[in-house]
Amino acid sequence: MTRDRLPPLCMASGIMPEATPLQLVEAAARAGFDYGGMWFEAADWTDATTRQVKAALRDTGLPLIDIEVVWIKPGPPDPDHLRLVDVGMELGARNVLCVSSDPDDGATCDKLAMLAERAGDAIRINLEFGIFTEVKTIGQASAILRAIDHPAMGLLIDALHWRRSGGTVAAVAAVPPAWLSYVQLCDAPDPGADPADAAAILTEAIDGRVALGAGGLPIGALLDAMPQGLPVAVEERSIALREGWPDLNARAARMLATTRAWVAGRGL
Repeated sequence: MTRDRLPPLCMASGIMPEATPLQLVEAAARAGFDYGGMWFEAADWTDATTRQVKAALRDTGLPLIDIEVVWIKPGPPDPDHLRLVDVGMELGARNVLCVSSDPDDGATCDKLAMLAERAGDAIRINLEFGIFTEVKTIGQASAILRAIDHPAMGLLIDALHWRRSGGTVAAVAAVPPAWLSYVQLCDAPDPGADPADAAAILTEAIDGRVALGAGGLPIGALLDAMPQGLPVAVEERSIALREGWPDLNARAARMLATTRAWVAGRGL
């Protein structure tokens, strides 16, 4: 499928787990990404952090595609999740990334709905599915979004989690376009980790991804099933990338180069 313009490319924060918030902004901006991603660590994030990151975003002109991660767990709502949403809005981030380890889908709905109410029309609350969580498939995530029925809710599809959970291109094509704000792309060996081995799935997600086009995931078909021009967050979490390019700026530049090469090869 030929498209008439390039999708915006975004640097997912997960490729730099050792980076500070300011380093995430600097690396994405220096490399030339269209958007950056932000990791929020509640115990370390202060009002001063917000001010510093906001200033860096202003000075570099880099917008944020998302801030992560709201990790929903059993029990009462975590006040730090609302705090993350508030910080995301102040930084001008477009999306909040959420996953759930609560086995009660009703409780997950309630907690996400609370975040959506806080978000209003200022930021999008995106539910990501994966078999390492309690929202394991695109079908389960879609049912939760339908139950919440809030315009601030969205669905985030990660190429690796989609493939390992048995997702199909037809299921992606059936997702209401209004739910999609961006997509996370990476590549990986296919077949890769055993979907029945939760530890292996998590290890692969953190350490085993590869550059776009260097694996066997059907990422081209996945992208073609989604709305044209949807921002692409490159989620190449990889121990090889971290060890091969320990310098954060060099790592960001490397990932953008391999991504652009794959995009060019598809004629996008």
